[in-house]
Amino acid sequence: MKTAEDILNDKQPYKMVSVGPNETVVVAIEKMNQAGIGAILIEKQKQIVGIWTERDLLRAMGRPDFNPARAKIGDHMSVRLHSAECDTPIERLEEMFLGLFIRHILIKKADQYIGLLSIGDVLRASLLEKDKQIKKLNTIASWQYYENWGWDRKKR
Repeated sequence: MKTAEDILNDKQPYKMVSVGPNETVVVAIEKMNQAGIGAILIEKQKQIVGIWTERDLLRAMGRPDFNPARAKIGDHMSVRLHSAECDTPIERLEEMFLGLFIRHILIKKADQYIGLLSIGDVLRASLLEKDKQIKKLNTIASWQYYENWGWDRKKR
């Protein structure tokens, strides 16, 4: 069964991207665009203290006084972080996403964060895993056997 670490290893590259809480929203957006990601981690003194996503940008844009060139990312980040151990099975990760209504989970190994998984990463890995299982079952139980089943009885 695939684990969180397996999914991270399949994700290329899976380097965590972060900014400091005093960086502006514009700087965070530039880093996200360069990395092709929809969420960025906020790091203070080598500790992850928050996450900021495209959805957070949309919320902030609705405020009349919001200016992305001046706004500090630390003032707009989400501080409630969810994490899972690196050996967490894919089914448990899916349950976490659905049960907690979240879109990102930090992955830990030996009390250090090693990566960030999105619901899309986990859903993709889950579907690929199910596809492999279906193909394997099809090779085990081919229709050829069933098509010829009872052939001798039909001749009588």
